[in-house]
Amino acid sequence: MSGPIYILEDEPEIARIILRELEAHGMSALHFSSRAAFRREITRRRPALCLVDLTLPDGDGIDLVSDVLRKQAIPTIIVTGRDTVHDRVIGLELGADDYVMKPFEPRELVARVRALLRRSEAAANTAPSRKARFNDFLADFSSCELLDPEGQLHQLSFAETRLLQAFVEGAGRVLSRAQLLDIDGQSTHDPEDRSIDARISRLRKKLGDDPKSPRLIRTVYGAGYIFSAKVDWLGEG
Repeated sequence: MSGPIYILEDEPEIARIILRELEAHGMSALHFSSRAAFRREITRRRPALCLVDLTLPDGDGIDLVSDVLRKQAIPTIIVTGRDTVHDRVIGLELGADDYVMKPFEPRELVARVRALLRRSEAAANTAPSRKARFNDFLADFSSCELLDPEGQLHQLSFAETRLLQAFVEGAGRVLSRAQLLDIDGQSTHDPEDRSIDARISRLRKKLGDDPKSPRLIRTVYGAGYIFSAKVDWLGEG
């Protein structure tokens, strides 16, 4: 783990529970009770992962996820009492990698943190030249960036990067929802979890893919999704 875990949580008892569990499992963590303190520290030191509450005394946490953490490709888990599907989908679409509802089982939260850290560290160890070109797009999986045909650079969240890489590597093959959930580190989740759909919707927007008639990420009803583009890998010998 290259840095500490940052916890943005304004409820002292919940923060103590999370800190105690993480430290009991050998992880270093820092707690912040306000957006302002969190933002100041994140400019000084990059965390390995962030746990972010959405309802805070000095504003909403959702814009931190979209404006700060996603742009820096920092792995993020939202931990919140907001239990609507809308909040969950918005959080995932804006760049969060996972979403945990309060009240939660501390051991499950630790398991999700560990799984996300493993995926993040594995991605960091991939070859720095891991890039792919398709339909005039250039995807850089090491920097979590997507360059579109007009030259506009799109920052991808860590979860979006993993999902796009899975599609590109499996181009021409149908990938089931179960396979995509497993790729995303959510193999233990409810198979009806809509987080994959939210991320696919987000990717389609960045790829200019019409959701009513997508040409790149096509839905195969009853089977899953298929990436329909010729892919050229760059920097591979």
